[in-house]
Amino acid sequence: MAEAEQVDVVVIGMGPGGEHVAGRLAEAGLEVVGVEAELVGGECPYWGCVPSKMMIRAGNLLAEGHRIPGMAGSAQVVPDWAPVAGRIRDEATDDWNDQVAADRFTGKGGRLVRGRGRLAGPGRVEAGGRVFEARSGVVIATGSKPSVPPVPGLADVPYWTNRDAIAAKEPPASLLVLGGGAIGLELAQVYARFGTRVEVVEAMAGLLPAEEPEVGALLAEVLRREGLAIRTDARAARVRHDGDAFTLSLEDGTDLTAQQLLVATGRRVDLSDLGLETVGLDPGARSLRVDGRLLAAPALWGVGDVTGHGAFTHIAMYEAEIAVRAVLGEPGPEADYRALPRVTFTDPEVGAVGLTEYQAREKGLRVRTGLSRVPSSSRGWIHKAGNDGLVKLVEDEVRGVLVGATTAGPAGGEMMYGLAVAVQAEVPVEALRHMIYAYPTFHRGIEDALADLRSGS
Repeated sequence: MAEAEQVDVVVIGMGPGGEHVAGRLAEAGLEVVGVEAELVGGECPYWGCVPSKMMIRAGNLLAEGHRIPGMAGSAQVVPDWAPVAGRIRDEATDDWNDQVAADRFTGKGGRLVRGRGRLAGPGRVEAGGRVFEARSGVVIATGSKPSVPPVPGLADVPYWTNRDAIAAKEPPASLLVLGGGAIGLELAQVYARFGTRVEVVEAMAGLLPAEEPEVGALLAEVLRREGLAIRTDARAARVRHDGDAFTLSLEDGTDLTAQQLLVATGRRVDLSDLGLETVGLDPGARSLRVDGRLLAAPALWGVGDVTGHGAFTHIAMYEAEIAVRAVLGEPGPEADYRALPRVTFTDPEVGAVGLTEYQAREKGLRVRTGLSRVPSSSRGWIHKAGNDGLVKLVEDEVRGVLVGATTAGPAGGEMMYGLAVAVQAEVPVEALRHMIYAYPTFHRGIEDALADLRSGS
C-alpha cells in the first residue's frame, strides 16, 4: 500500500452535497481532497433536476399553447425536440463536461481526485492509486443509483434509465414507463407532449404511491386526458427485446409493446464498495445511519442520498451545511426532517411537506384532514384551462398543528412554501385560520382547506 498523504478532510462523492461540503471546507482554509468517479456536480445538474426541468418547461409551453383556443384566440402548436436536446447539451451540461464545476472547486483551494474512493480504516481513504489520511475526518456523499427491479429478462435488454431519457437526441415513437413515481411521471408527460405514445405501468394501487392518494388519482385523470395510458396495480412479469421493440408482459397476461422502455422504479443506495467494514460499519445496509450531526462513526460523516432521508438535492445541501459545521466544530441545530419538502414537476405540479395522512396515522396521531379543489377557488376558476389541482391538510388534532400538507396545481410547488413554514414552526391551525390570504391567489385555496378541516370531515 502506498504511503499515506496527510490532509485535513477527504470527501468521497462530489455531487451537490459533497461538492458543497468540500468547497465550504476548502474556503475555510482546510486542506480538502474531493474524490469523484464520474462528474463533479453529480446526478442533479447532468441527468436530474436541471435538465429534466428544462424538458418540463418545454412540455409545459406546448401544453399552454394547446390551451389558447376558447380563451385567447387560436394557435398552431408543432413540437420540436431539437431545441430541447440542444439546450440540455449546451446550457445545462456542457455536453456532459464537468470542467466548470471542477474548476469551481479547485478555485476554492480544493484538490480533485478522479476515481472511486474507498475507506481503508478510520480516517484513511484510497482513491486514484493514492492513500490519504484525513486529520479532521472523512465525508461520504456517494449518492444513489437507479433501482432496477428483478423482472425476468430486464437485465438482458437495452432499457433506459433517467440518464438515457435526459440525453435522448429525439423522442421515441412509443415509450413504456415502468414506475409511476415522480421521475417516471415527469418524463412520461414530457415525452407524451412531444408526440410519443406513452404507457405508464405502476405496481401499486395509485400513481405517486408515496404521496396522498387524492393526488395520484388526480394525476391519473389528467394524464389519461392528455392521451397517456395509465395502468396501476399492474406488475411486470417479463421483458423481451427483439432488436426493434420492447415487450413487457404483465402478471395478468397482458403484453405491452413500445419502441423504448424507461425503468423509473426509484433509486437505491449502494454501500457495498466503500470499505465500510474497515471502520466497523455494515456495507450491506440500506443506507448509512447517521446521527443529528450526520456522524456515522468517529470522524466519519454522511451527506445526501446515502443517509436514507430522501433522494433530493435540497436534502443533500441541507445536510451538507450541518456536516460543515460539525467538521469545523461550529454550533448549530441538528438535522430536523419534520417539514421535509418535495415537489413533483408534473402538470399539475405537486408540492408536499411533512407527513401524509397515512404516515400520520401510522405514527399513532389523532388526525383530521381538510381538502379543497383548485377549480373551486376564485383563482382556479379564473385560470380555467389547466386548473387541475387540490390542497390537502393533515392536522394533529391533539396539538392543533399541521403535520403535513399537499398542494397540487399550476403552481403547486410554490403554494407549498407557506405550509412548509407552518409545519416546521408548528403554527397553530387556529392562527392559520385567522391569517389574511391575498385574493385572488392559488394559495388562498389553503383557507378553503382549513375550513374543511374545521368541519372535521
